[in-house]
Amino acid sequence: MLLYITLGTNDLERSKDFYDPVMATLGFGRHVTNVDEVGYGPVPVLATPRNCFVWVTQPVLKLPATWGNGTMIAFPALTRKAVANFHAAAMAHGGIDEGGPGLRAYHPTFYSCYVRDPDGNKLSAVCETTV
Repeated sequence: MLLYITLGTNDLERSKDFYDPVMATLGFGRHVTNVDEVGYGPVPVLATPRNCFVWVTQPVLKLPATWGNGTMIAFPALTRKAVANFHAAAMAHGGIDEGGPGLRAYHPTFYSCYVRDPDGNKLSAVCETTV
């Protein structure tokens, strides 16, 4: 349904230091590095024209990046351990805890965590299986 997502940053180097290890916990790597943006996608790279599905970028309008109140990006995790690893990597690289790994009331197997990146963007990793 979504083609890609873009998250704003005010410090691209800090964002790379955060997103490189955090996205790796979900099987994503950085495939594009430009002066004002980086792009992440599956590892190994898919055999499609689009390799990056998550972009972290300095705003084109040159105004400060801000987080969206009520906006959150949820990434799929194959296992509950991947959710825990996502949360741990975020905490180790400048993230802010918004809810540690655990089951949520949405349905019986909804296991997730919630963090904010160094720019305040809210992120989640979700596993919907029992493993």
